Amino acid sequence: MRDTIQAELLMSFLVSDELSFRIPVELRYEAADPYAVRFTFHLPGDAPVTWAFARELLLDGLSTPSGDGDVHIRPISQRPPSDVFIRLQVGAECAAFRAGAAPLVAFLNRTDRVVPLGKEEWYADSDGSLDAALDRILATERNAG
Repeated sequence: MRDTIQAELLMSFLVSDELSFRIPVELRYEAADPYAVRFTFHLPGDAPVTWAFARELLLDGLSTPSGDGDVHIRPISQRPPSDVFIRLQVGAECAAFRAGAAPLVAFLNRTDRVVPLGKEEWYADSDGSLDAALDRILATERNAG
């Protein structure tokens, strides 16, 4: 069984109401971290930026406005298949994206074959995930210092 699912799609980066451009986005899912999906955004002239958020949030956002805090996902219209609006926020900074629902559904279907929704606790490695997260934080601090 594959423990990692990857996909790439183009999303519209919504700079303003009048300006948007397409960017490649890598989607990643790992059975070792079964609750999360990762999106890596490749913006021209910038280093790639990765966001991790709940797989269930992505699934819910395909059909109904979802999310609290830094990540919000909602369908553009109520008639399926709809494009999806994704808003990511850190403090006062905000980035908005539009993605087709079909490739996101296909990606989620593939993740469900690796770890079925609702069965994540069977696959979760809480201690390993915590150790990996701590290692990433410490490495980032060492590199920044």
